[in-house]
Amino acid sequence: MVSVNFQNNVKVYQTGGIQKVQTAPFPVENPTNKNVTQPSFKATAYTSAVTVRTKLATSDEKEKYKDLTEALDGKYKKKLDYALKTGILLKNNSDDKSSVLDNLHKILKEERDKGLDGKTILKECLDIIHNPYVITQTCEDIPNEYKTEVLGLVTNLSEDVNELENANYDLDNMHTGTCPTASVEFDLATKNPAEFFRMVEGLTSPKNEVYKVIDMDALSEKTLDAVWLLNKFKTPHKIVDFNKAVVLLKPDENAIVRARIQNNHRDKGERSIIDVLMQSTMMQLGSQQTYNSLTDKRAPNEWTMDDGGLIDFEKTYVESVMENKNTVSVIYQKVDENGRLAGYEKDFQTIKKELLDTLNMGHNIIIGYTWPDEENDNKLAGHEITIVGYKVNEKGEGIFICQDSDDDVDKPIEMKESFLLKSIHHAGLPEEIAMRDFDYEDSWKVGVKEFEEFQKNGKKS
Repeated sequence: MVSVNFQNNVKVYQTGGIQKVQTAPFPVENPTNKNVTQPSFKATAYTSAVTVRTKLATSDEKEKYKDLTEALDGKYKKKLDYALKTGILLKNNSDDKSSVLDNLHKILKEERDKGLDGKTILKECLDIIHNPYVITQTCEDIPNEYKTEVLGLVTNLSEDVNELENANYDLDNMHTGTCPTASVEFDLATKNPAEFFRMVEGLTSPKNEVYKVIDMDALSEKTLDAVWLLNKFKTPHKIVDFNKAVVLLKPDENAIVRARIQNNHRDKGERSIIDVLMQSTMMQLGSQQTYNSLTDKRAPNEWTMDDGGLIDFEKTYVESVMENKNTVSVIYQKVDENGRLAGYEKDFQTIKKELLDTLNMGHNIIIGYTWPDEENDNKLAGHEITIVGYKVNEKGEGIFICQDSDDDVDKPIEMKESFLLKSIHHAGLPEEIAMRDFDYEDSWKVGVKEFEEFQKNGKKS
């Protein structure tokens, strides 16, 4: 049994997972899939009316604000003041109606995972409130003092020299494939900060988990179809009634290793504790609970042979569960059997109108865009970013304003309409916009069909 000491006497064990407070057994519904047809993957619209308050009203709020202020230096006191003056701090549109203030206070005052410091996490929260563009997928390095123990975790205590050398190289040259989940993280932090920080509080607690209530029609119009999706993605859940379910969200067990390292060794531009745990949680959710934060790998399944990031409808499932909102993954590009661009499903003006209409509804848009990879026979490579706005510049050119979690820039970037429209492979749109031009077949269904065809042709050859 090998152990890693990340802070004081906090240890992560190679066998038996992570040493932490055990969760009470979660009752998971496992109804039979008999008579369940392939579901229509959709979600209810995200419309949350929030009263904006910029002044502390109760003695409880004033006391919590005072506690936070006393724990912060001048720089972060200003960020806390910004959170109050912008109305973010007192928003309470979370699952349990707790406010951002409530959850920041819990992070500071209540017990955290023994390898994490509440004040450090509080500062990360205020960084995100002040500038959500600090959210990043850039992977953290493993300091030399922890390298031997982490290699033991990665290789399952292998003594094979070649395996150890390869694992060491991968750790030193890792670039995460978590761009879809970093995009969802950004979207949730900016559109529903109360729920975002409620999740942060739970994931950084000793149990490293959070429960979330979702509407069943946030996944499908039919309850049995929604249950089919929950089971298919192996999401721990309990059915409350025909309208609601409770899901259990937690990172993979190795995520806390990286999070504890970041607590004391985070370098500029690397993922924060929050980034590590949020992105791992969502990678678990979308990959059927198969993600490993130490290797940034997930298991292939019937939808994809890839062992890297999430594909479009896996991301859409994650987005729908995490935000409980109406999202359909719309495919714009046609890709041939060789992985090259073969055409488009819609003309560029229609694509533009769908994007602008979505922005006008108050939504961000998580998209996957592509480019020919010259080092891979011009097959398409891709990346996920978030469109947050649109403008026309002084030259009359349309410009999309975007968040990119992989550009080492902690501010929005601008991408010309002339480039982006022809590069978008898929976009997460509200159902009412996605379906208005034609009856769109869910991309996850297309993925299943393509995989079955691949398997069939593979056996013939």
